[in-house]
Amino acid sequence: MKLDLFKYTGEKTTKKVDLSNDIFAISPNDHAIYLDVKQYLASNRSGTHKAKERSEIKGSRRKLRKQKGSGAARVGDIKNPIFRGGGRAFGPRPRDYHFKLNKKVKRLARKSALSYKAKEKNIIVLEDFKFKSPKTKNYLSFLEKLGLNDFKTILILSESNKNLYLSSRNIKQSRVVLASELNTYDVMNANKLILMHSSVKVIEDNF
Repeated sequence: MKLDLFKYTGEKTTKKVDLSNDIFAISPNDHAIYLDVKQYLASNRSGTHKAKERSEIKGSRRKLRKQKGSGAARVGDIKNPIFRGGGRAFGPRPRDYHFKLNKKVKRLARKSALSYKAKEKNIIVLEDFKFKSPKTKNYLSFLEKLGLNDFKTILILSESNKNLYLSSRNIKQSRVVLASELNTYDVMNANKLILMHSSVKVIEDNF
């Protein structure tokens, strides 16, 4: 698969970029994408939710009334879950939501996600560039020149670039990530993928 190479000013160059068909043009596997996204979101959950159960509530253990003869239902102590201020019955407890997913499934999911974006023509490849200083204004101007102001974008770099990262940080719909850290959720969540030319090789080497 060949795509046009653009400058960061939005101008098309005369060069073409070869994208591997084994990564950007496979038959997508929707179930693999679902599993990988599910694992990513589950791993991001802190799992620190906790409600106090009856054994953890402050209060007397005294039986409120005698078992029989009152004409009312039998009850235990004030910490009973049916009373206001009592313990929570079957409340949430701290837990780890992470689950294991095979590397081959994760790799297939990422290839499938990239293939979807390529099929929908939502991948743009740019010549490598850098900002001299971190300025949100410069990043907004860069998106405007590419006509991507109203899109959710993700810029993929081959190596860390602090100025680009800081420039994009305040823009709600834009993200900058390293090619080595690219995940299925980020790819599927973005409307447009912007690849630095050098990041294409990193992606192909990793997958």
